[in-house]
This record gives sequence, structure tokens and C-alpha cells, in this order.
Amino acid sequence: MTTGLRHLRNHIDGEFRDAADGRTTEVVNPATGEPYATAPLSGPADVDAAMAAAAAAFPAWRDLVPGERQKALLRIADAVEERAEELVAVESENTGKPIGLTREEEIPPMIDQIRFFAGAARMLEGRSAGEYMDGLTSFVRREPLGVCAQVAPWNYPMMMAVWKFAPALAAGNTVVLKPSDTTPASTVLIADIVGGVLAGLGHPAGVFNVLCGDRATGRLMVEHPVPAMASITGSVRAGAQVAETAARDVKRVHLELGGKAPVVVFDDADLPKAVEGIAAAGFFNAGQDCTAATRVLVHESVHDTFVAALAEAAAGTKTGAPDVPDVAYGPLNNATQLAQVSGFVDRLPAHARVEAGGHRVGDAGYFYAPTVVSGLRQDDEIVQQEVFGPVITVQSFTDEAQAVAFANGVEYGLASSVWTRDHARAMRLTKALDFGCVWVNTHIPLVAEMPHGGFKKSGYGKDLSAYGFEDYTRVKHVMTSLDG
Repeated sequence: MTTGLRHLRNHIDGEFRDAADGRTTEVVNPATGEPYATAPLSGPADVDAAMAAAAAAFPAWRDLVPGERQKALLRIADAVEERAEELVAVESENTGKPIGLTREEEIPPMIDQIRFFAGAARMLEGRSAGEYMDGLTSFVRREPLGVCAQVAPWNYPMMMAVWKFAPALAAGNTVVLKPSDTTPASTVLIADIVGGVLAGLGHPAGVFNVLCGDRATGRLMVEHPVPAMASITGSVRAGAQVAETAARDVKRVHLELGGKAPVVVFDDADLPKAVEGIAAAGFFNAGQDCTAATRVLVHESVHDTFVAALAEAAAGTKTGAPDVPDVAYGPLNNATQLAQVSGFVDRLPAHARVEAGGHRVGDAGYFYAPTVVSGLRQDDEIVQQEVFGPVITVQSFTDEAQAVAFANGVEYGLASSVWTRDHARAMRLTKALDFGCVWVNTHIPLVAEMPHGGFKKSGYGKDLSAYGFEDYTRVKHVMTSLDG
């Protein structure tokens, strides 16, 4: 253990443990660029132990009546609410996010989502029983899958942990969850909260397990013979590797991958409202959001006016340390991400224009200025590839058909938005846009009751909603003779 650094540990079978072989990795605060903790670098023995614990706990957890699982999740939600300030403090150090925004924008949805899935545990729906062949009655059972291996990303560590474990536990599965190697702290705290609730209610200790580690740890989890499902939120590359690995023993896979959300602004839109909403949704969380409003398509007649207003909004957007007042977003997550975002801007083609930002802020931590780039073409790298930073690109279009072609002309299909006062046009665009979510005159709000998930290389499966809950179940047909 490195002297002076916080020592994080795995949570396996209700106990906090170091990695079996003692290996650790340093965890860096992105607001300072300095290490503040060590975390286990889990290997095969740790994965075996976590999977064994989850498998042993599964029968008892599966066989609980839904109301008992609901009770546990409601207690977990209450415990999260009670320890909110502790979670905010840890997450802020974990990610560099502004303290106030984390408290206001992440804690309430997390609590609401856990409570939603607590209710969903008692609301499984299916076809009614019936006779589809003489003398025989058929019905459908929805059952949990078993052990779920889950890998969460670094952009929303504690919220994505909730998106993973809440539906899985509600459906009767047990969980082995791995946070990103750069942001394990809040997930370890969540393990303490969840583990304490489960123990207090007398449930098996292995229902919820957390393993810290790197990509190799995640690969071991997916390769392991125990899990029935592998679920990951991450990059397209990582998702493809998970799908390939899981295919070897036909595991179910749940993938929420990258995005390149088009934001289509027509000439009849309320431009001040559009600028305000797009700037907020593009720079929130330093643009480190798969649904971020970072690829704007504007009708040519209002293009110049829009770009000037967006650049002004960017200039008025503040980034800084977690405790600095009026900060809109914090640092990028890590040095690699800072280099990636900087690289996109440094490689801009000659026809592109940086209207605002385009540079690192300060020399400590991984802060990047709110950036607007115009003059871009559809095949430019920065238009086609996910930047995952506070960089908004702007293109112009001539008509509705070209707007749709530009919007759909990327490999991703997660989220999109349309800004117009024309209801019929909005309805046409919501049909034509090839994305799992289409917002109209807004961008980025999510609610627990509605599904989140994409098409194309953005993956498959849904988070949130009853659809997300059902993803963690399997369907069994039961047929019985009426002759006794």
C-alpha cells in the first residue's frame, strides 16, 4: 500500500478484501492529476471468489417473493439518500465533478431509479395463460438469468452502477460489478451501502459483489463460466470485445456503447432557447456523455447567427475544480482522455474554424475549455468519431432531407434531438432519425420510466424502464395437460 493514500478494497461475499495476490493500482484525482488512493488489481483468484459467492447466493435471492426484493431495494434507496453527502464527496474526488452539480443532478435520479426498479420487481408482465391446443394450457414464466457480470464506465461511476445493479437485483439475479479502474471509489462505497442493507435484512452476502481492476479483470469476468449475462457500458471497441468473448459460451450480452448525437436545428427554431439548451447539454460533465449534444446541424439560413451565439455561450461557460463556485463542469477523466480530446482539435482540417476554446485550461488536472468548431464537412474525423469531451461541432444543411442524411450518416445510433416549431416536421424527424432516443426542443433529460439504449454501433439492450428490467429476465414456456 502506498503511504498516505486511501486504500480501497474489493467487496466479495459481504467482506472487504484486498486482491488475492496483493496487486494494486493508483487512482488519480482528475482535478489535480495526483493519486489519492490505491485499488485492488483483481486477478483470476478474485474473479473466481466473486463468481462463487454470487452463484451460491443466487438460489435464495431468486426464490424470494418479489415483495422481499422490493423491500431490499427500497432500503438501499433510503440508505443512498441518508449517505448522499458522503457519496457526493467521494464521487467528486473520484471524478473531479463539481460538488453542487453532483449533489443536484446525480443523487436524486439514482435514488429514483432504485425505487423505480424496486416497484418493477412486482410488476412483471406477460401474455395471459390460454389454450392454444386442445386439452393443453400454456403460460409464460419470466425468470432471472443467474449471475450477471457487469462493467461500468468512468463518466458516471455511481449512477451507472445503479443502472447496472438495480434492475439485475430486482429481477432476482446476483451481481459481480466492476467499476472503471480510474473511478472505483464511489462504487466501493456503494458496495458498503448495499452490503449493509442486505446483511441487515438477512440476505446472502454474495448477492452483490464489487471487483476493482483493469481491462484484464473485466475480460476475466466475461470469460468466466459462471455468469449468464455480461453487461457493459463503454466504448464500441470494448463492447465488441465483450460480445466476441461472451459468444464463445453463448452468454447473453447487454451493450450500451458510444454515441454521436445529432442536434438538428431548423430555421424556425427558438434560437436563444436552442443555444442555451445545446450548450448545457453539450458541455455538461465535460461532454463525457454518450448522449451529449456535441454534433449540431443547423439550417444554412440561421447558421452564422447560431454559431456566433453558441460561441458566446461557450465563452461564458466555466470549468474548474469541484469546489469552485458557478462551475459548469469539471475535468476530463484522465490524461489519456485529455490527449484524445486535444488530438481531435489539433488534427482539425484547414477548412474548420475554432470559434471558441480549443485548448487545455491550466497546468494541473485535466481541464479543457468549452469549444465550438464550425466549417466542418460530413466526412471529417471530428464529425464521424466520438470525441467525448467539451467540444461542439457545427455543420450547415440546406433542407430536411440533407439534415436527415447528415444526422444518420454516422456509425452510432444512441440519441438525437430536433429543434423546430413545426409539429409535423418534428414528427417526420422522430420517425426518420435512426437513434434510440429522439428529443424535441430539448436534449439530454432521462427518466426512469423510459428506455435508454441505441442502435447500430451504439449497442443493444435497454437501460432504465420496464424494457431494461426485462433484459435481466428469461422467458420460459410452460404447457400443462388439462386431463390431469
